[in-house]
Amino acid sequence: MRAFPFVTVDVFTDRRFGGNPLAVLPDARGLSDDEMQALAAEFNLSETTFVLPPEDPANTARVRIFNRTAEMPFAGHPNVGTGFVLADRAVGGVLRFEQIAGLVEVRMTPDGNGATITAPQVLKVGATLPAALAAACAGIGAEEVVLAQHEPTLASDGGNHRLLVEVTPTGLAAASPDTAAFRRALAEHPAALGRHLSLYLYCRDGSATRARMFSPLAGTPEDPATGSAATPLAGFLLHLSGADAAALDIMQGVEMGRPSLLQTTARRTPEGIRATVGGGCVPVLRGEVML
Repeated sequence: MRAFPFVTVDVFTDRRFGGNPLAVLPDARGLSDDEMQALAAEFNLSETTFVLPPEDPANTARVRIFNRTAEMPFAGHPNVGTGFVLADRAVGGVLRFEQIAGLVEVRMTPDGNGATITAPQVLKVGATLPAALAAACAGIGAEEVVLAQHEPTLASDGGNHRLLVEVTPTGLAAASPDTAAFRRALAEHPAALGRHLSLYLYCRDGSATRARMFSPLAGTPEDPATGSAATPLAGFLLHLSGADAAALDIMQGVEMGRPSLLQTTARRTPEGIRATVGGGCVPVLRGEVML
């Protein structure tokens, strides 16, 4: 029988049982692809990461990210949490993770209690979709979708695209994912969506920005903190504003009882808009997987 140590951490929080939980296997050598996917389903968290030796020795590690149903090219809280777990491997406070979407740089916070990552790709703005479709997926009325700045818009910067939808505070509070509407959306918009749809709702509530993320067809009805949606949102809002740089703090997970704080920045570069996201981490569990 083979034993693989694991740890879990809560990410984008400063307290246990807040933020987004993550399982990390710091040495996944010897695990097959099928075993990694089965373990991610067994942990039943938004994502689980598997750490392998880097292909380029100049980098820290190769990090594979699996949600409950599939491997992901990039995700936010898995990189922040894995960086926290592997902090002793940092050189000058920096780790470099090889991933499907590209190289992810992770910078540890000075106090060692968290990390900030840079999304591996520049902002890509995709198609817009009807407000009525987004509202149906969110289980709210179309009048709760705010169109003053933009229509529901697909965007990404290394991960799966997210449908960014501004809603009213009332709409955000009332939202509940409608799985049948998600399936209809995929069937009606295959060119834009392919086989994936994640809905990222956000609202401006006074000076605060609040968000919720639904991805029921990937096994995550709601996610308490989504770094790979926060970075395209920060980049997209900068794109709309015309400014050179901006910072945005996003609260997520409140409705789930797992409040999370995602601290983002975005800036224009010659290649395009690049974004970062960071936050705190808290260790929770340690153990071994027996296979």
